[in-house]
Amino acid sequence: MSVTVNLGQAIHALSDTLDLVGVDEVFHGKRVGFMALQCGRALGLGEPALEDVFHAGLLHDCAVSSTTLHRRLINELDWDGADTHCVRGGELLEPFAPLAHLAPIIRHHHTHWEAFPALKIPESTARLANLIYLTDRVDALTIPHYERDLLLARHAVRQTIWRLSGSFFAPDLATLFMDLSASEAFWLSLEARHLIRFVYERERESLLVPVSFPELRQLALLFARVVDAKSPYTMEHSLGTARLARALAERFGLPAETCEKIEVAGLLHDLGKLQVPDEILEKPGPLTPGEQAMIQRHSFETYQILRGIGGLEDIAVWAAYHHETPDGQGYPFHRGGAELTLEMRIIAVADVFQALAQRRPYRQPLSPARILEMLRAFAGQNCLDGAVVERIGEDLESSWRAATGADPDEQGSP
Repeated sequence: MSVTVNLGQAIHALSDTLDLVGVDEVFHGKRVGFMALQCGRALGLGEPALEDVFHAGLLHDCAVSSTTLHRRLINELDWDGADTHCVRGGELLEPFAPLAHLAPIIRHHHTHWEAFPALKIPESTARLANLIYLTDRVDALTIPHYERDLLLARHAVRQTIWRLSGSFFAPDLATLFMDLSASEAFWLSLEARHLIRFVYERERESLLVPVSFPELRQLALLFARVVDAKSPYTMEHSLGTARLARALAERFGLPAETCEKIEVAGLLHDLGKLQVPDEILEKPGPLTPGEQAMIQRHSFETYQILRGIGGLEDIAVWAAYHHETPDGQGYPFHRGGAELTLEMRIIAVADVFQALAQRRPYRQPLSPARILEMLRAFAGQNCLDGAVVERIGEDLESSWRAATGADPDEQGSP
């Protein structure tokens, strides 16, 4: 399979995904990218370098999926171990060729300027990474003041950045920032309504590029690994759902291209989960109505993210409908009956199977036999497609292996 995907749109979609981790504060990456781009222009960087610094700003926190870690990153200026997510972020980007060149920048975006001489990395990489660090810390210091007392608060932010010149930040980059940020316009451009317009206009300038299925799958894996790292209870969920969904599609004899697209949709189905606070996903008891409402947002957020990537229209809908049910009582769109294609129904069954096969805060993983029993009960209630469930039952052991990567002999409690 080969599709034509707007790489810029894909990067913006990944940025939208990462921004969900802030729950209510959803523009951190975009503000860092915007500020880094303005600084890059003042440095006289050419367009390819400007594109790189903008994308690095958008994606700098690609390894941050925990709301707890996100809160710490925006509430604390620095601490020992603050760069752990930087290392992981570089590792996430390296396998995806179109973004691999950004990995060293992401890897060092919390490295203090005074530490770079001992690292023996190219000066150009060090400077771009340090520029992302500077703008990242500017935004962290400013977050409490957007849409409120921004122009008053900017003075303290600028003083902090200047104080850290030579230690945290390259002196010339700090000087450049002080010059740019002297104007009110620099700060007002960071407010949401202005920032959104800028990002939209920038995205329209992005180029269409052909992406093979292996490359598209690698991009989807990048997304999936960010989502699955959110909680120890969701590790491998997207990967397992994708493997099982593809296996089921093959059992139905669907065309090879459709099977590939179903696998990608499985990898991407839970993007919206990043907006769910850690404490809800890891709660050992029943959810309150408010917490349940937060959970019910996630598949809608998945749709909003994926619909912005041209070329992935089918995948976006298949992924987003994984909580719709044949009786029309699912969420968030309340689609049912003939509105749910076989591809959607396959992903829904794969999602439930994989979730039941994983440990959760309130239960141990279930055995294959117990899972099949529950799936059949859900099908009997018209909550899952019975024909898809029976394809699970035709080869329960291989379904278990696809969903968990484990041998059926390692199955959970009955």
